[in-house]
Amino acid sequence: MARVIVASFRKAHVNMSREPTHFHELSSLEYESKCAFPVRPTPSLRFLDRASLKIGPTHKWSLCTITEIEETEQMLRMLLVLFITFVPAIMFAQVNTLFIKQGTTLNRRLTNNFSIRPASLIGFTTFSMLVSIAIYDRIFVKLSRKLTGNRRGITMLQRMRIGLILHILIMIIASITERFRLNVATKHGLIHQTAVPLPLTIFVLLLQFVLMGLADAFFEVGKLEFFYDQAPESMKSLETSYFSASLAVGNFMSSFLLSTVSRITKKRERGWILNNLNESQ
Repeated sequence: MARVIVASFRKAHVNMSREPTHFHELSSLEYESKCAFPVRPTPSLRFLDRASLKIGPTHKWSLCTITEIEETEQMLRMLLVLFITFVPAIMFAQVNTLFIKQGTTLNRRLTNNFSIRPASLIGFTTFSMLVSIAIYDRIFVKLSRKLTGNRRGITMLQRMRIGLILHILIMIIASITERFRLNVATKHGLIHQTAVPLPLTIFVLLLQFVLMGLADAFFEVGKLEFFYDQAPESMKSLETSYFSASLAVGNFMSSFLLSTVSRITKKRERGWILNNLNESQ
């Protein structure tokens, strides 16, 4: 990718040619010997095509093949999709942070001798995702395939779109649940009591954890499938790293947003996100 970008900038002053013979490309036999496949040129990002013009030096930082250019263009186009995935990754990060923090303020007892840890609720997310994937593959794909004619049932981007809608629904439910939790804390005079659990079962949070598993079955699985499927053959491993990068950036952005919102809103009487969630607005 770096070689293509450098070579195209080095030839930025050169007029583009329309003659195919003016562009550098390996023969089919050379690709076969490398167990690779040539990629046909596309009209998008044409400025990068200058990197394959047979003008000037012929070392690897000045001359690239058409296939190398097309693979670079594919990677750059997918960066836009990667940036879009940061937002749902921020929402997913709440499962391991804010949702668990909510659980620490609630009644965790199932019986007199047994209580559930707040972090254990993540198990419901995992279980929900596994069940949702099984239902998706065995039932949803077969039914939707009859309607769409697509062997996947729906396209990968449509699958991700459904996941995004579910993420929005989860945040709406989470906000309603949090408002209800704060009302209970106010009603029972437990706003400033951090050691006393609210008279509200921890399972009021269950719906948002379960729905997050369903959303992951659509969005996260669809995202991984999309990145791998659309990547050039020689860059499959790099594209799958986009999946991990999306989650990593989402976690960093989540921490930044939560700390920023907390710091700004603390300037008023009560902040939105405090160490004691019962005191939050």
